[in-house]
Amino acid sequence: MIIETSMTKVLRHLNKNYLTFDEFTLSKLPHGNPEREYLLYVHIPFCEELCPYCSFNRYKFQADRARRYFAALQREIKLYRDCGFKCTGVYVGGGTPTVLPEELAETLQLIRESFPVREISVETNPNHLTDNIMNTLSQAGVNRLSVGVQSFDDNLLKAMERYHKYGSGAEVEARLQKYHGVFDTLNVDMIFNFPMQTLESLQRDLEIIKNMPADQVTFYPLMVSTVTEKIIRKTLGKVDYGREKLYYQEIFKQLKADYTPGSAWCFSRQGAMIDEYIVDYDEYLGVGSGSFSYLNGKIMANTFAVEEYCDKLENNQPAVAFCKEFSLLERMRYDFMIKLFGTKIDMAAIRRRYGNLFEEALWKELTLFKGLRALKQEGNQLSLTPKGYYYWVIMMREFFIGVNNFRDICREPVVKKMKEAANKS
Repeated sequence: MIIETSMTKVLRHLNKNYLTFDEFTLSKLPHGNPEREYLLYVHIPFCEELCPYCSFNRYKFQADRARRYFAALQREIKLYRDCGFKCTGVYVGGGTPTVLPEELAETLQLIRESFPVREISVETNPNHLTDNIMNTLSQAGVNRLSVGVQSFDDNLLKAMERYHKYGSGAEVEARLQKYHGVFDTLNVDMIFNFPMQTLESLQRDLEIIKNMPADQVTFYPLMVSTVTEKIIRKTLGKVDYGREKLYYQEIFKQLKADYTPGSAWCFSRQGAMIDEYIVDYDEYLGVGSGSFSYLNGKIMANTFAVEEYCDKLENNQPAVAFCKEFSLLERMRYDFMIKLFGTKIDMAAIRRRYGNLFEEALWKELTLFKGLRALKQEGNQLSLTPKGYYYWVIMMREFFIGVNNFRDICREPVVKKMKEAANKS
């Protein structure tokens, strides 16, 4: 565990600088490259109830507020359409994207009319697995539905404050079984390494997944910001990264016979649609409050305040509020991490982009991970080894913790303002 612990410490330190964003006012959106395909990420920041371990940009659902938001969202989509972006994939995340299914379907219809879309992924929660919502999504052209389950363990669900929201593990399993086959891919989102989770509990979850059988399962490690970790410590207990490797190895061992890793933590049966958009697309657009875009070596983030987001779009102004421009070295490191998160990297494509500079600049990283037997090279393909998969779980866990810390910083004044307004009323 010395290597894993050292990686965590080093990455946590590096990400403090790497993921530092400046406030930024964008007067005009950039234009799309006509030779490039983009992924469109759509963020819906509303949930009926807020889970204590979640660091995403999300707020308590209010129907009128959400309807205004969807109208602003459609305005932003049109702005990017008019700038010539060619989006061939769509991923809708949250929050809970299906809080207003008809509004979501209308938004997806606009997207399909605006871009040459080939595939659409949508996230949802177990309580939204209903005939009405499933039919609405299917008719809207959704190919992949990702359901946030986290665990089938009732004791853990109660501790996570999900049992009373979404039902028991058995009830959630029954709903998943009912709607299996409605979409090309039904993905089950799980989380491992919760403080109260035991190895036996994880093994039971894995048995349910295999017996279902799920088209695809994504097993995220618990990735909590500094603020959220303090909340979890009070409700679930202290997060123990020391056992994370054991749990991941159990997941990998149990799933490897029937599933293929599409990324370090996404496992798919044959024919399932794999949707890791940061891996599949070199650049992506983010629309919605708190969404991120990666364009021309810059990571940009929209305002995290829903009202400010709506105000800007109602005045046909871009909603971008933060920006981080990567140096050439940072771009190469980003590509190194993200592409290998998808299990392999095409070195011929990398050389077309960077020439020999990639291997010259990242020789330390390449030498280190090859020496640790985390990477293997066959021709122009550099791939993760079974040992390397967990190293990339660590790298992506720390990357997203860094992003979550940034989200908390941005959300803090918004939440404070909302609380003050609520107290006055």
